[in-house]
Amino acid sequence: MALAPLSARPGFAQISSQQPIRLNVPFSPGTGPDLLARLLSEELRQRWNQPVIVENKAGASGNIGTEAAARAAPDGQSLLVTVNTFVMNASLYRALPYDPEKSFAPIAEIATGALALVVHPSLNVNTLQELITRARSKPGEINYASPGRGTPQHLAMELFKLTAQVKLTHIPYPGSAGAVKDLAGGHVSAMFLPIHTALPLAEVGQIRILAVGSKSRAPQAPNVPTLAEAGVADFDVDLWYGVLAPAGTPKAIVDRYNAEFNTILNQPNVRALLDKQGLIARGGPPDQLAALIAKDRLRWAKVVKDAEITSE
Repeated sequence: MALAPLSARPGFAQISSQQPIRLNVPFSPGTGPDLLARLLSEELRQRWNQPVIVENKAGASGNIGTEAAARAAPDGQSLLVTVNTFVMNASLYRALPYDPEKSFAPIAEIATGALALVVHPSLNVNTLQELITRARSKPGEINYASPGRGTPQHLAMELFKLTAQVKLTHIPYPGSAGAVKDLAGGHVSAMFLPIHTALPLAEVGQIRILAVGSKSRAPQAPNVPTLAEAGVADFDVDLWYGVLAPAGTPKAIVDRYNAEFNTILNQPNVRALLDKQGLIARGGPPDQLAALIAKDRLRWAKVVKDAEITSE
C-alpha cells in the first residue's frame, strides 16, 4: 500500500504534494549518480504517490548541476544526488560555485562502489608488486588513463603513485568510454575502473585486475586482494554516492528523507539491484555523511597539493 504524501501526514515535515520532487543529478544519464537517482525516484513515487523527476545537468565535472541544486529553494522539493567528485572539486577549482559543506544539508550516504586497479595484459605484470617494481625501474614510461583530470579515477591513481612512490604518466580522456576502449585495446597500460566495469573485461582477457582500492575485498570479486593486502598500506578510494538538500532545509525534512531512504536501502530487492551495478547499499544518519564529506575534503586536498594537480 502506498504511503500518503508527507504534507498529508500529521507530525511529519511539510513537503508539498502538489509539486513534483526533483532529484538533481549533475552528471549524464547512465552514470552512477543517475542510476541511483532513478532507483530512488521510483521508490519515492510509489511510496508517496507523488511525482518524482530526475533532472540531469551535466558539465564542468558536475559543477554546473551542483550549483543549480545549491541555489534551489530549501523546501524539500529539490535534492542533489551526487558522487564524491563534488568534494574533490573543492581542491581543484579556485572559484567553485558551491561549498560542499556550507551549501548543502547532508541527508544520507546511499551507496559505495569499489575501484579496481587494472592493467592491460601486454604490460606483462600479474601482481601489484610486479607493477610497482616495473614502474620504479622505468619511471614515467608506464601510462594510465582516466575519464578526465580531477575525477575519482585520476585522484585514486595519483594517491597510488604517492603512496607506492612510483611515477606513471597520466592520459586524461573526455569521459569513461574512450578511456576504457583504449585500455582494452592496449593503447594505454593501466587505469582505475569501477569493479562492475572491470570484471567483464577481465573475464575475456582484455585486462587484468591487480587489486581493489577499498578497505575490504569487493563482494563481486572476493578473490581479488585489496591494495593494502597487496602491500600498499592505508589505501581507501571507494566511490561514494550521497543525497543532499540545499542549505537551510529544515531538519525535520532532512530527517524524514533520511528515514525514508534508509528504509528503501534496506529492501532486499534494492540491495540486489545495487549489487548488479557493483554497488553496496549504505544508509545511515545525516551526520555520518557530513563527517565523510569533511574527512574527504581534507584528504583529497592533500593529494591534490602533493601531486600538484590542477583542473586544467
